[in-house]
Amino acid sequence: MSISATMVKELREKTGVGMMECKTALKESEGDLEKAVIYLRERGLASAAKKAGRVAADGTVTAYIHAGGKLGVLIELNSETDFVAKTEDFQKLARDLAMHVAAAHPLYVRREEVPAEVIQQEREIFKAQMAEAKKPAEIMEKIIAGKLDKYFEEHCLLEQNFVKEPDKKISQLIGEMVAKVGENIQVRRFMRFKVGEE
Repeated sequence: MSISATMVKELREKTGVGMMECKTALKESEGDLEKAVIYLRERGLASAAKKAGRVAADGTVTAYIHAGGKLGVLIELNSETDFVAKTEDFQKLARDLAMHVAAAHPLYVRREEVPAEVIQQEREIFKAQMAEAKKPAEIMEKIIAGKLDKYFEEHCLLEQNFVKEPDKKISQLIGEMVAKVGENIQVRRFMRFKVGEE
């Protein structure tokens, strides 16, 4: 069945989930919008995208250029108000996050952004690695789930350990700032550039 852009748009408006995830959900549910919503909820995408917190629509874009000019990062950090976005603490957090992205090279902000096909590919790799283990199916699933969690910790910014304080996750670092300023703060996106890298 072909999935139209209108169908994807409608599901996206209903759930707040990214376009590719909506398209995958519609394919999996054979174009049934309600089933697609359930599909996304089961995977936690809808609830994660529609956060209970308030909208963080202000903020800053910060650049970090590593010494030598061969590596750079742009990061958008959002807050609820311009007042908080202009504070020294908020600006320092943005710089720290940009520096962390340069050092740790995450691929995604959060696990909900990892495309379904990437997750499936990783699952297949893990299955192949354990093909000779001859463990029961439920044990294999638990092992695969653990390996996927490890993948998310390595590749999703919010789940990585902060390079300046390795015992603290990036999500904890942001949580501390939220507690301090009393506003919702979110990393919207980032881009990492390295000379000669595609």
